[in-house]
Amino acid sequence: MEFHEIRYFVAVCETLNFTRAAELCNVTQPTLTRAIQNLEGKLAGGPLINRERGNTHLTELGQLMRPYFTSMIDSKNAALKTARGFVETTSATLNLGLMCTIGPARMIGLFQSWYKRNPTMKLVLVDGAASDLQTRLLHGVLDAAIYCLPKPLDDKFHALPLYRERFVVAFPPGHEWANRELVRFSDLNEQPYLNRINCEYTEHIDEIFARQAITPFYPYESERDDWIQSMVMAGLGCTTLPEFAVSVPHLPWRPLVDPVVERTINLVTVRGRVHGPAIGALVHAVKHYDWTITGSRRDPGS
Repeated sequence: MEFHEIRYFVAVCETLNFTRAAELCNVTQPTLTRAIQNLEGKLAGGPLINRERGNTHLTELGQLMRPYFTSMIDSKNAALKTARGFVETTSATLNLGLMCTIGPARMIGLFQSWYKRNPTMKLVLVDGAASDLQTRLLHGVLDAAIYCLPKPLDDKFHALPLYRERFVVAFPPGHEWANRELVRFSDLNEQPYLNRINCEYTEHIDEIFARQAITPFYPYESERDDWIQSMVMAGLGCTTLPEFAVSVPHLPWRPLVDPVVERTINLVTVRGRVHGPAIGALVHAVKHYDWTITGSRRDPGS
C-alpha cells in the first residue's frame, strides 16, 4: 500500500465527498479515485466506499479499515512533528567529553557563543582523561569529545583542530627561574617535580627526561591539576603543564624549551556515525569562534 492512497481514503472518510477530498489532498478527482481503487485492489476484500448519487458512504470493510488507516496518518504526523522538533534543537542534548587537563578559561568563551545561538539545547560536560574519553566516545556514551593525544588518532575518529598550546614549567613565587625568559628541560634535573597523573603527555615528557639523563625527584603527585598547581604555589616543587591549563592566580611560569613541547586540542567525533543537530551546532560554533580572544596567558611576574 502507498501512503498517499491511505491519505486519500482518510480524506474521503472525513468528507464523504470525492470532490472535496480531492481538493483537500491537492489532486484531481480522477487521481484520487484511481488511488482508492488501487487500495481496494491491494486489500482484496472488496470496495471500501459506496459511491451513490448524494449518498457516498463507507462499506462495512471501509468502516473496519478506517481506524487503522487513521492511526497510520496520526502516527506519521506525530513522527514528523518529533523529527522537526529534533532538527530545530528544541530538545537536543549534547553529551560532550572534556579532557580534564584543559583549562576552563580557554573553553568558556566557546560555550558562551554556542549557548547564545542555541539556548534550548542541553550541554552535559563529562570530565575525564583523554584515553577514557576516547573509549566512551567509541562506545557511544559521548556524542563528541574535546581532547588530544601525543600520537595521531585512529582512522575511526575525525578530529577538528581547535587550538595549539605549548607546555610551560610552573614554579613557586620567588624561584630563581622568575628571572629568566624561558626554562630548559635540563634545568629540571634534581628539582622537586610534582607529577600530574592524568597528563596525556606524561610518557612523552618521561622520554625526554630519559634521553637527557634528567632525574627530578617526585615528592607529590595527584590526578587533580588544581591541587598540583596549589602545591607549586605553596613552594612544594615545580611542574610542567600546558600554558592555558594554568588556573591558580599569580602562579609563575615560563616557556619550556629544548625541546619545545606543544599539543593540539581537537573536537573529536566518530567517523561515519550519524549525529544529531547538537553536534552540527557545536561544529558551527567551533569553526566560527575567534580563538585569539583568549590569547596567551601572561605570568603576572613577567
